Amino acid sequence: MQEKIYKVQLENIFEGPMDLLVHLIKKNELDIYDIPIAMVTEQYLQYLEWMKIMNIDFAGDFIVMASTLTQIKSRMLLPASADQEEEDDPRQEIIKPLIEYLQMKSAAEQLSERHLLGEETFVRSSDRQEFLAGQQEAYIKVGLFELIDAFQKILAKIPGDHQMEFTPDKISVKERITQIADILEAQGSVTFDQLFSEQPDKSEVIVTFLAILEMVKLALIRLAQHTQTGVMRLFYV
Repeated sequence: MQEKIYKVQLENIFEGPMDLLVHLIKKNELDIYDIPIAMVTEQYLQYLEWMKIMNIDFAGDFIVMASTLTQIKSRMLLPASADQEEEDDPRQEIIKPLIEYLQMKSAAEQLSERHLLGEETFVRSSDRQEFLAGQQEAYIKVGLFELIDAFQKILAKIPGDHQMEFTPDKISVKERITQIADILEAQGSVTFDQLFSEQPDKSEVIVTFLAILEMVKLALIRLAQHTQTGVMRLFYV
């Protein structure tokens, strides 16, 4: 008997709508003060469609952001009046909160780097100190949208019909989680590509994607990407 279609709820574990916008800006190397709103809106909607197809339950904030981008795009298509001032750029509606968000995120990251009161009272485990096996300086953390990019690249290499339909007829997400856990238990870490067979099908890719998301949510693994090679690696926590 097949299990019901698996759903991963993002809740507060993964990034939100602002993070997706930041990801698109970084990915396309855009000027935050001169965002090509049409292109960003199109890509933003593509990510939401991909998440929907993958049965990822995302918050309504993503829809609100998509609506805001679409509205700004529509306003920019309207001809500007002769007396319209430069400050009336519709993009300011998203640029200002985006800059504020980046400032708050930067401040939060700086605070997180400070030692917590009493943190050294108890001995910390080696996993907490060095989950990147002594190579932390060469790695960066991987977020949800970087993970989506990685899976999209794998799916793009699969020949045939690219319409994704999730049918867990070969292996369930729970079974895939167990498989990945066994691999990490034996090796400690594994590269992203090593999780797949030489010629993976879409079912294998999708189930693996959902399994990794669930394992991150349960704090079973951590994801990191090498800054030079771009190789993504999973670490057992």
